[in-house]
Amino acid sequence: MNEHDRTLIHNDKAPAPIGPYSQAIRSGNLVFVSGQLGLDPATGQLAGPDAATQTRLILRHLQAILEVAGSSLARVLKTTIYLTDLADFAEVNKVYAWAFPTDPPARSTVQVAALPKGARVEIEVVAGVPTHTASEFGSGLM
Repeated sequence: MNEHDRTLIHNDKAPAPIGPYSQAIRSGNLVFVSGQLGLDPATGQLAGPDAATQTRLILRHLQAILEVAGSSLARVLKTTIYLTDLADFAEVNKVYAWAFPTDPPARSTVQVAALPKGARVEIEVVAGVPTHTASEFGSGLM
């Protein structure tokens, strides 16, 4: 892989990484979006205490990051959802269905012991990207 096969993606509408990772990386016609939490980008605080509120904001973050990469929620191929309590599964599914109303992507959902910042939900995605030149994506590329 050379430097032209790997493009960092960033959008200020989503929270800045809270560790040594990128919001997303585009390679070829795929974009790999790091796990997103339901954090308000301005304050760094959780959107709310419940899984549904956090999931709504997470999906908005994912949408914003994917758009900068030249993709969209409609092009998501695979999601992984991390829940701190599987009892939130149905609540998260209701919100998730808004983002993927038809032909939903492949998905895994797992329960984890804890998530950063006390979050209840984290979602990461892999999406397809049409082949374009970097200049077509806008200022979110790094």
